[in-house]
This record gives sequence, C-alpha cells and structure tokens, in this order.
Amino acid sequence: MFIKVLLFFSFILSAAALDANGFTKAATTKPQLVQTGSQKEWCPVCGMSIEAYYKTSHSSIINNHKNRQYCSMRCLAIDMQEYEIDLDNIKVVDVSTEKLIGAKNAYYVVGSDIRGTMAKVSKLAFEDKEAAEDFSIEKGGEIVDFKTALKIAQDSLKSDIAMVENKKEKQVYSIGKKIFEKRCEKEIDLKSYLEINELKAHIKDENVCGELKESEIQPLSLYLWEVKRFGDLENIGETISVDKNEKCPICGMFVYKYPKWAAQIFYGDRHFSFDGVKDMMKYFFMHKEEVSKIVVSDYYSQKALNAKEAYYVVGSDVYGPMGEELIPFAKESEAKTFYMDHKGSKILRFDEITEMEIKKLDE
Repeated sequence: MFIKVLLFFSFILSAAALDANGFTKAATTKPQLVQTGSQKEWCPVCGMSIEAYYKTSHSSIINNHKNRQYCSMRCLAIDMQEYEIDLDNIKVVDVSTEKLIGAKNAYYVVGSDIRGTMAKVSKLAFEDKEAAEDFSIEKGGEIVDFKTALKIAQDSLKSDIAMVENKKEKQVYSIGKKIFEKRCEKEIDLKSYLEINELKAHIKDENVCGELKESEIQPLSLYLWEVKRFGDLENIGETISVDKNEKCPICGMFVYKYPKWAAQIFYGDRHFSFDGVKDMMKYFFMHKEEVSKIVVSDYYSQKALNAKEAYYVVGSDVYGPMGEELIPFAKESEAKTFYMDHKGSKILRFDEITEMEIKKLDE
C-alpha cells in the first residue's frame, strides 16, 4: 500500500507543474537561481522545487542583501509577513522568456485555466503586454499589475494555507513519516537548520537517508520540518508546548505550525493555544474570568514568558502568521532594541494593551 501511495505522490510531483492543456510551469531552459549554497534549488518557505515551478517563481531581497527565491507568489506573501521586503526588489519569471524581470513592470494573468501554485488561483507574469493578452485569450484570466496580483495573493493567503495544510495532513505527512522510519538509520538534528530548503540540501547532499528521489525528499522534509521538529521541541520544557491538533480558537489555524508566535491562556486545568499575542488578547478580552495563567513566547529566545511581565512592541515591520502583531520580550532593553531596528510605534506592558490597540492592528 505504501509503495502505491508513494508512486502516486511521485506522479503528482512530476505532473504537478504540467497542466491538462499542456502548459508546464517547469523550466524548459536553465533556470535563473538567485539563492546561494546547495539549498538554492528549493523554496525556503515550503521546500518545493523552484525548477519544477519556475514559471510562477518570484525572488526578493531580505535584510538588505540576502536573495530569496520562491516557488510562487503565495510563498512570497508568507515571507512578507516575516520580513520587510522592498517591492522594488521583487522579481518574477517572465513566462515567455523564462528570465527574471522586475515584478512591478510585469503584466500578470490572474485566474486563468492554469492551476495555481500553492494557491487556488494562478498568477502568471509577462514582460510584454501583448504576450499577456494572447495568453489570456487562450487560457482565460484577467490582466492586472503586480500590486493587484499581490493583494489577491495576500487576501486569499489564509484559505490557501488551509488548503495546503489539509492536503499535507491527509497525505504528505504520513508518507514522509514512513520514509523516515524505513530509510533514515540515524536521527537528524533538526535544530541545525533555519529553513526547510537547508534541511533538504543536507538530506540530498549527505545521503543521510540513502539515495532518494525528489518525490521522496519533499514529503520526508515536510514531515521532519513541520511535524517531528515540533514534537521534539515539546520536550525541551523552556518553550510553550502545543499539541499538533490544537487550533487557535480565533482564526482556526494549527498553532504548532508557528512555534515562535505561540501563546496560551490557562483556566485551571484547561488551556487554549494561539498563533500570536493578537489573537490571544482577542480571546482574553472575551473570557477574562477565572484565568489562572497566560504565557507568551519571547521573540529572541523562544522561551515561555509570563504574559503579564513581558514587554510588547507594537507597529513593527515584522509580521506574524496573522499580520501585524504585538511582539513579546522578556527584557525591556531587548524590546527597545527591536523597536528601533524594526520601526516599532510603541512598547506596551500587558495592562496597557487595550481592545482598541488590537483593533488597530487588524486595520
């Protein structure tokens, strides 16, 4: 049964970039890869092959110098929640020439017959307007500019993430777990990697699980990165422990996916977990009675903090899973440093957080 499932998944990966009408998202010439190191061929957000989804690939620059390349605009939108990314530095692959071009100058065909990459709606870019028009006539879709296409991606991000996570929960993780148990003879130190593409490069280059195909490396990496890594973290004791089945009662997202943003409210023996302080405070304002403990994650150390003793930076350029956030710190000095480095608007203590402050973050 496992072999049949794996063969099916292998087929899905190899055919995923090929649409029913013959259009392929894969590179047909040597792709332009802008990242460095052996991990450059994979998306740092989801681990997908950039070459396989080259015609929906975007790139950006973070921290003023580091190149990032994504399989899709969806993954770019996710990265923009974490980093301040200058729109002028974003590039996209021109479907016609397969060259990276400035995204702000591109014409996007949105919602064509071509399936989206990591999203329900496809977004394909062209440098030449006539080429975009011809593509739209043949395969449907609306021609828009970059900012409009990006807004569409950002507005649908929550539902797109839910769609992808549902597929991984139902199929991919179980495949990855079986590959790990059957092929990997020794443990992999998952805390040694900052991105999933670094983990994939290690698995491939070091043969830590033997010779594997891309159709095997991807589900294995997703299982290790998104499931096993957080299971291991639950035993540390200094971080907030979140069960993989816990969903944020405000937004419905799986909290264990976002450990650096985790927060919890305890009511005696019961507790609720949240994917950020913002959603936690929304719940707190509705259910203040009989609260026994509130904990948040220190942004730098990831250690659990007493929420009422933390310092919160508001209005910075660092976004959490649900957009603008209150970012907690154990020390006032660290909050001030972050405030200055990331253009924060204010620093608050727990008792200074009001419902109005929370509403402003969603605006």
